[in-house]
Amino acid sequence: MTESPKHSQALTYWIAGAIVAAIAVALIVPNFATHFEIGGELFLRALKMIVVPLVFTSVMCGVLGMGDVRQLGRPGAAAIGYYLCTTVLAVVIGLITVNIIQPGVGTVDPAVIERLATETRLPEGQTEAPGMGVVLENLALMLISDNLFAAAADTQLLPIIVFAIAIAALMTTMIDRVGAITTLVTEANDLLLRFVMALMKVAPLGIFCLVTARFGKAQADGRFIEEISQIGWYFAAVVIGLGVHAFVVLPLIYYLVTKKNPYSYMAAMSQALLTAFSTASSSATLPVTLECAESAGVSKRSTEFVIPLGATINMDGTALYEAAAAIFIAQAIGFDLTLSDQLIIAVTATLAAIGAAGIPEAGLVTMLIVLGAVGLPLEYLGLILAVDWLLDRFRTAVNVLGDSIGAAVVGTTIPDPEPSPVN
Repeated sequence: MTESPKHSQALTYWIAGAIVAAIAVALIVPNFATHFEIGGELFLRALKMIVVPLVFTSVMCGVLGMGDVRQLGRPGAAAIGYYLCTTVLAVVIGLITVNIIQPGVGTVDPAVIERLATETRLPEGQTEAPGMGVVLENLALMLISDNLFAAAADTQLLPIIVFAIAIAALMTTMIDRVGAITTLVTEANDLLLRFVMALMKVAPLGIFCLVTARFGKAQADGRFIEEISQIGWYFAAVVIGLGVHAFVVLPLIYYLVTKKNPYSYMAAMSQALLTAFSTASSSATLPVTLECAESAGVSKRSTEFVIPLGATINMDGTALYEAAAAIFIAQAIGFDLTLSDQLIIAVTATLAAIGAAGIPEAGLVTMLIVLGAVGLPLEYLGLILAVDWLLDRFRTAVNVLGDSIGAAVVGTTIPDPEPSPVN
């Protein structure tokens, strides 16, 4: 058995410092900051480059590590139950927060609402919101790919995960004949994690470039501060909701299940959370999340099974944001929503966050689904686009935190491996 990688606290400080320095440079010299985009793109591509092979090997290792395939049922049910419960809780928190703060009531200039509405452009060919039938159909089709290599090329992780689980499950039934393949998969997984550790040595530089370029572009456009002043209460409401979910709800679940200090665990996951904020991509952060969770003491069998699946379908932050954004738009344009309307928003946001990842321009299209479910005019989506890129970073960090806590929670349902017989 390979030794778990050690978590470097110094690297966390370097990454945090890189983010602070990047924001400062972007605010002071925004036009110069945009030239760092190439460095950030190279780092992001290096992370994404290993996502597909790492997901395939890690999921297989997680299933193989459980031994008898029949033991997969309880952890699998626990994982799906955890994903569903935390997503519903996130949506409820979003609805409560935005109803209490009411960020759209009397805060947005009517002229700005009219201007943004006329400037909003829907995705090409999209004239109306797709129904929930489209989302559910898309989710079903996401499970199976007719070309696994094409799915890998497009970074469609769900069919790869399904295939890896199926193959590994079959291997557990013929363990005496697949020893060489098991060894190959295990050693390949260890090698890829070593690559992640090597890549993290240059992470502060890559993250500096990513954040500098994106914040610099927003500052150079000249309208970021203007838009924030108009919808600042909306921005604050979403961040508060995400904060409640991240610092109260998820830690409480972690403590109730594991009886351990959740904030110590969150500190151990800090590299993954900072990387998620910098890249705004759960998939790109996946290699770092796996390494951090294992370093934090979570069972390797749990991390390898739960985290890749969670990065694909567990979107707490996204669900919360979509519910809050729909209520904000309704408040801003004076559209009355009944309790049943808000319940529809809750259900739609939950399903859309899970099942819309395969739709082109997924973030925008999922918002169209939520708005269309209660008859909100789609044109007013322009109200929230100005700050969406920044909120995306916060909600991605919450998504990653939800995945990592899920690994620890589900790990309690995985039986300890049987000791090897002594010859």
